[in-house]
Amino acid sequence: MASRKHNRLNVLVYTGTGSTLESVRHCIYSLRRLLSPNYAVIPITESAILKEPWAPTCALIVFPGGADLGYCRVLNGAGNRNIAQFVRRGGAYLGFCAGGYYGSQRCEFEVGNPPMEVVGSRELGFFSGACRGGAFKGFEYHSERGARAAGVCVNKAAFAEAEELPDVFKCYYNGGGVFVDAEKIAASSDNVEILAEYEEDLNVESGAAKAALVYCKVGEGAAILTGPHPEFDAVNLGRHSELPEYEKLIEDLAKDEPSRTTFLKACLTKLGLEVSRGTAIPSLSKLHLSSMHHPEVGELLHSLDDLITREDGEEYIKGDNDLFHLEKPESRWDLTSLSRALQGELERPRISPSRGSPDPTTNYSHIPKRIVFHETAWPEPKETPYFNHAVYYSSLRQCRVQEPDAEQWGDVLMYGEVVTSTNTILEKNHNLLSHLPTGFTLAATTQVAGRGRGSNVWVAPPGSLIMSTVINHPGYIAATRPIVFIQYLAAIAIVEAIKTYDIGYEEFPVKLKWPNDVYVRDPNKPDEVSYVKLAGILANCAYSSGNYQVVLGIGINTNNARPTTSLDAVIPLMKNKAELQPFRIERLIARLLTRLEVLYNEFCRDGFSKGLEERYYRHWLHTNQIVTLDAEGGVKARVLGITRDWGMLKAEEVTEGGLMEEDLSFARSMSGQGVDGEASWLDRRVMMNDIRACAFQS
Repeated sequence: MASRKHNRLNVLVYTGTGSTLESVRHCIYSLRRLLSPNYAVIPITESAILKEPWAPTCALIVFPGGADLGYCRVLNGAGNRNIAQFVRRGGAYLGFCAGGYYGSQRCEFEVGNPPMEVVGSRELGFFSGACRGGAFKGFEYHSERGARAAGVCVNKAAFAEAEELPDVFKCYYNGGGVFVDAEKIAASSDNVEILAEYEEDLNVESGAAKAALVYCKVGEGAAILTGPHPEFDAVNLGRHSELPEYEKLIEDLAKDEPSRTTFLKACLTKLGLEVSRGTAIPSLSKLHLSSMHHPEVGELLHSLDDLITREDGEEYIKGDNDLFHLEKPESRWDLTSLSRALQGELERPRISPSRGSPDPTTNYSHIPKRIVFHETAWPEPKETPYFNHAVYYSSLRQCRVQEPDAEQWGDVLMYGEVVTSTNTILEKNHNLLSHLPTGFTLAATTQVAGRGRGSNVWVAPPGSLIMSTVINHPGYIAATRPIVFIQYLAAIAIVEAIKTYDIGYEEFPVKLKWPNDVYVRDPNKPDEVSYVKLAGILANCAYSSGNYQVVLGIGINTNNARPTTSLDAVIPLMKNKAELQPFRIERLIARLLTRLEVLYNEFCRDGFSKGLEERYYRHWLHTNQIVTLDAEGGVKARVLGITRDWGMLKAEEVTEGGLMEEDLSFARSMSGQGVDGEASWLDRRVMMNDIRACAFQS
């Protein structure tokens, strides 16, 4: 087993020629969750492998699924010499599927099938034999038709120090190989071990063993090569309506998720890495600043010039809460300086294993937030595998054809795969916020310190739309255009963005719950009309230079159905479900921003007009609903609506004899920090001195 070097803090995932976006996404997702905060899991291209001094700070280099001929094309010669030397000197190599073919001495893929046949020797040769595939029939490039949940039998004897391992578990498979005659090679050498075998019969000759994963000692280092994909998490597998059996595949993988995770942890430990205990918080990622019009990035940076400090050739912005390190795309592979920055990350508190939730004392402010500014091109898809910038900006253009009055919001976007909280990054750094234009948007895939009402904090998983948008609301109109209505506008915008996402979504069963939650039909109860929460809104407000600076945070369960449901999960309830495609987060953000911009402009012009009020009521759940006001001693009231002056909720008390003669108005008050205060009620008969939260209960 290779020992972990204390100065090796980076796990590098190859994202260059030959790799596929889907494999890169699953690989980064799983490794960040199993290795954070001990390591930084970073994408790397062939250029960095060939030209940058990556080896001294690297603990593990990973080659994901794809097509290994692409790997050969760009790395044969110098690149492979760098990789082999790194492993021999104590490093570790992990090759999934195509990475397994690539790490063997010989690749034999689809022999006898001319359109797909790939046969030849490979330079790395960590496994001194052939990797032969596909192990099962049916593989098609860029397709899930050949995918299956393959049974994998674990060789527990190879993991003497591991926690209790499963005997057999289901693992995602699509086109991988088997390591031929692995049992003979292992018998003649102490450098090779079979870690697991396929359970089912194979489509190719494998020798006596059906070796699915092998461990190879290489000098002072080691390599693990796989045929299947133990890094694929069922939660990240999308819906494929054209493949009815695919739902069963996802279901089988989900059932064995704990076993797969335990096995993958054991493999990483065998390579000498320190895996996280419990459910780890992934390391913070870079923030990518881009714009629909590339020069606008430089213009924004120029406007921040008085905030930028320069030290040893590096540029920083010292916010009120965070330190931001500015990086140009061409300098982002300076791993030496990155390693120095990551030293502080090792001191981060872990998650409590018993709760699986962040330690509330975790302090992220001491970790520099790295901003890569893209002045000439958008980030490449493999650089941000969970967010395609080209799709986002093209969608924004298309949505503006539908909304001629939407012109600016979302033009400048900052995106991070893993952030603390989009609202926190903006709202807690007021000197930075005060320089940002209306419509500036920060989006993320995962939040490790997401914020809700009160002190609620959580880790938001991939599959959710997570964004915060800056709105500079002029102070001189605030008296007649109260900022409390911005949350109502956001709620309307979410519903209308979903219903106008594309042709065919008009009847999508989505509703509003006062004051700013969005609900959707519960797909787990298809035979009854029941609604569950889909989205939430959190608005923070500050005042500067004549403007109320609102940071409007929005979260929508788009593709991830936990813990309630998601937009994708509701599609099967639709009559025209065969015509509907899964939601793309990039397109939904674009649609939401254009809708929100139009609604806000209308609000500034006309106030919360009768037209806006009617649009709000068109979608809400509460008309004539009887509710219990807990903070009022269990008083029953019927909901009437909201007032158009200050957005107060109107209700009338219900007594045993019917409605009271006097129409009671219950007002929502704000505490301290503006819009994100606790919901409260004021009864016109009794003015309460203490501000108390009140729960809606049907």
